[in-house]
Order: sequence, then C-alpha cells, then structure tokens
Amino acid sequence: MKLHDDIHNYYEHLVTEHIQKLGLDKNNSADYLADVCCLALNQVPPRYIRYEVDMAFYLPQSERRQMEMNVQYAVEKAVAFLKKNSKRETK
Repeated sequence: MKLHDDIHNYYEHLVTEHIQKLGLDKNNSADYLADVCCLALNQVPPRYIRYEVDMAFYLPQSERRQMEMNVQYAVEKAVAFLKKNSKRETK
C-alpha cells in the first residue's frame, strides 16, 4: 500500500478551491500560491480522507460550512501576512 497516494488532507482541496474562487491563481506566481497554501493549511486542523466522496456523503452540512469559513479566514490571514512582509522587504 502506498499511503501517499491513498490518503490526503481534505483541507488542501478546500484551500485550493477557495484560492481559485478568489482568482488569486490568475495574477500570482506559483511560488506565491504555494506560500498562501502552506500558510493557510498551517492554520487549520488536518482532516485526512481517502476518497472525496466520503466527505460529500458523510460530512454534515454545518461542519462543511465551518470548514469553509475556517479556510476563508486562513487564506485571508495568509494573504495579509504575505502582503505585509513583501512591503517590509521592499523598504
């Protein structure tokens, strides 16, 4: 069994989905997007799954909404952090 292919953190999907929803992937480099993902994912608890369908059928709507709100806040904080630190570097 290859664990790295079978198991993943569901929050990764939510973070990348939210980044695309915001359009951040259109105007930023791959390095910037990777930094946003890492910073955001470090703010939320891991939620490991094997299959996306498990989350669709077994996750209560209220919990799904809470996870989405956690991701929104984490991505906001990550973008603000990078913005603040990029200004610091240019001074």
